Amino acid sequence: MKYLIVGLGNPGPEYELTRHNIGFLTLDRLAEQHQAVFKLDRLAEITDLKHKGRSLYLIKPTTFMNLSGKAVNYWLQELKIPKERLLVLTDDIVLPFGTLRMRGKGSSAGHNGLKNIEQLTGGQNYPRLRMGVGDDFQKGQQVDYVLSQFPREELDQLPELMDRAGEMILSFCSIGIGRTMSQYNG
Repeated sequence: MKYLIVGLGNPGPEYELTRHNIGFLTLDRLAEQHQAVFKLDRLAEITDLKHKGRSLYLIKPTTFMNLSGKAVNYWLQELKIPKERLLVLTDDIVLPFGTLRMRGKGSSAGHNGLKNIEQLTGGQNYPRLRMGVGDDFQKGQQVDYVLSQFPREELDQLPELMDRAGEMILSFCSIGIGRTMSQYNG
């Protein structure tokens, strides 16, 4: 059984440790733990790993956040993976930093990457793992906030957060979304 795991973010060193790139960072960590190496391919960096007899394809779109749907749609078609076996990792300013919330579907909540995925894959009915980055910004400063780097105290907590997200990804692929949500969503 095949799964497509998509970490959202922006390519380029200037975005590497920004809040918006928490999806990329998490997939980098998961790939490293499984000795998987990303390579550049059509619209994304991609790697794959095996877990409990399943094939997980990890992608980091190179299309920039607001056009993530192009890469997601392409790889779903190319790998012939149904949307229920797609999992999108994204930053979420509504959730406090460190909070992880998996959902089987839902709105984009104004997130342009998710909006584009909805437009190009035909709706909101795909699983996502929202990773809380907090909302410590003034009105009108949202873009600057998500494109800013994590402060030192949050950087120190990121490895643990990304490891928990990695566990949730592997759980999603092995025991399904329902059991994973009841086990991990606090």
